[in-house]
Amino acid sequence: MTGSVVIHEGDWQALGEAAGEIRRRVFIEEQAVPRDEEWDGRDPECVHFLALVDGRALGTARLLSDGHIGRVAVLAEARGLGIGVALMEAAVEAARRRGFTAVELAAQTHALVFYERLGFRAEGEVFLDAGIPHRNMVRRLGD
Repeated sequence: MTGSVVIHEGDWQALGEAAGEIRRRVFIEEQAVPRDEEWDGRDPECVHFLALVDGRALGTARLLSDGHIGRVAVLAEARGLGIGVALMEAAVEAARRRGFTAVELAAQTHALVFYERLGFRAEGEVFLDAGIPHRNMVRRLGD
């Protein structure tokens, strides 16, 4: 992979096939998240982001209508290339364009430092989601 990261923003109809495949591989196969928890029925209401390098879909994220960012996933072979950062920057910018003053997410605890580097602050206690430890995080959006 030699190209730069290109982020596409769109709805589930446009990006869902590729985004869903990435989420299936990362969450259902790699992390053993139950299918019925991964497919929560909220995708049609979300703005989706798809990261491509050299035309290949390698990462995804979604922005819910309440300002939560979720389902951030990068294929194992593409981690460490800046794809997660590019996805998060796109999601935060989309939230800003929609008038949100903050964005929130539930981070897997192993990823807390990643999100902290992007300006998120952990709040509350650790909780389990799909059997995986998480913590809620928030980032205030300045002007």
